[in-house]
Amino acid sequence: MNHLGTQTIETERLILRRFEISDAQDMFNNWTSDEDVTKYFMWSAHKEIDDSIKHIKSLIDEYEKVSTYVWGIELKEIHQVIGQIGVTRYNENVESVHVYYCIGKSWWNKGITSEAFSAIIKYLMDEVRVNRIEARHDPRNPYSGKVMEKCGLKYEGTLREAGINNQGICDESWYALLRKDYYENEHIS
Repeated sequence: MNHLGTQTIETERLILRRFEISDAQDMFNNWTSDEDVTKYFMWSAHKEIDDSIKHIKSLIDEYEKVSTYVWGIELKEIHQVIGQIGVTRYNENVESVHVYYCIGKSWWNKGITSEAFSAIIKYLMDEVRVNRIEARHDPRNPYSGKVMEKCGLKYEGTLREAGINNQGICDESWYALLRKDYYENEHIS
């Protein structure tokens, strides 16, 4: 892999960029304090703005590493971050990354998460040169799987009681996109 870190990416409606301390209020208001948004996550909803400030400070420290990929999803129309997308882990041996995303409830079902994920896929495939992009979700949250499918990831199976989130022990539905499929099926003219 050719690690390049979190570079700014622009789409039609979004600017995907590094977080700044000044994003803490938007982060807190738009998604991290909402228990509906964090229902299937492994971290609890933020109780106070300081939780979001601490989170952003930890991300800023991580940006020093070229292997860190975490973007704030800024909606151009309102100039606010409304979500987050990034790589939670990677495996150099097989050139794979695991992507996660979250977005504020006010922007669910508007194609924004898919727009952000598609842009990240392009960056990770074309620039970072990963071989496999994978993601997982709790089957009780099927909309997350629909985002994965819309972005070209293929369902690989469900591992029973293999994970844990704010609902307790849970099943995990896994999806992935391979480099060969990305180029053969979607991007060669």
